[in-house]
Amino acid sequence: MGKVSENQRQRAPSKRSLQTRGRILDAAERIFAERGFDAATIRDIAAEAGVQAGLVHHHGGGKEALFHLTVARRAKELSQLRMAALEARRAAGAMTVRDVVACFLEPYVRMARDGGPQWLAYARLVAHVSADPRWRELAAECFDPTAGRFIDEIAALRPGAPRPAVATGFVYSVAAMLAHVTSGWRVGALAGGDTDGDADEASPGDLVAFCAAGIEAALRPH
Repeated sequence: MGKVSENQRQRAPSKRSLQTRGRILDAAERIFAERGFDAATIRDIAAEAGVQAGLVHHHGGGKEALFHLTVARRAKELSQLRMAALEARRAAGAMTVRDVVACFLEPYVRMARDGGPQWLAYARLVAHVSADPRWRELAAECFDPTAGRFIDEIAALRPGAPRPAVATGFVYSVAAMLAHVTSGWRVGALAGGDTDGDADEASPGDLVAFCAAGIEAALRPH
């Protein structure tokens, strides 16, 4: 192997630097999830991370660049989980629309439920991105390639269905998934219960059934 140059050694981030960057991104994730992009400030994020504002700029750039980094950070892992679920299901035999929907929705719900508070914050952050057209390019980079693969799978199972109808049913399902993870408290309130309906109690089974049925309905001729 070639000898590592002095410049390469200097460019390699230290363990402390990586830890600081991770702490800043975790703080940004929580603040952006709670307040949205517009209400969040670099000062807020710095205070949440326990660092100087200059360090936030150093590791994340300006606010928009930091938002981009924060959204993109978990997108690759989430995509890998979804694609692994799809490949495993395909290897098990013929798939249904419900199977495809489950492979897309369940990894997200599972991470929001079991992955710790940062994954739940990320769920809320993705809800902000999905609701605001200004993040069209960010969504196209981080989420659309995987979403497109799943839309292709559904379209292949229903070859006569127009692709816009498949995409519509899929987007409605994504919205339901986000509500399932972030708005359980509303279900509890409207149901007259005393539960907060948080992600710890969320089960993906009913969500998958609801979304699969909705997609099938969207694909029926009207």
